[in-house]
Amino acid sequence: MAQFMVDITLPKDPNAEFFALVPLQRAHTQKLLEEGIVTGYSLSLDRSKLWVTMNTENKHEAMKILTAFPLINYFDLNIHPLAFHHTSLMSLIKVSMN
Repeated sequence: MAQFMVDITLPKDPNAEFFALVPLQRAHTQKLLEEGIVTGYSLSLDRSKLWVTMNTENKHEAMKILTAFPLINYFDLNIHPLAFHHTSLMSLIKVSMN
């Protein structure tokens, strides 16, 4: 399994269709996070950049997964292979209020 960082530039002036697709994008991303395919998903404060870290077999598979994103037609993206991607274990712990 390989790790990739996807650097995405978002449109400067998104249209109404873009905003209508945001809930679908969030739901799709959540599913990929739960499956462990997407390991990180970050949006810049100015909403111009999106960064996605993912685990896939290769760059071709990463691109195949990205093409299923509802907002793919609005992405200008670059896929970068990673030597490693570390994350805090605290982000993986699910708290139960039971």
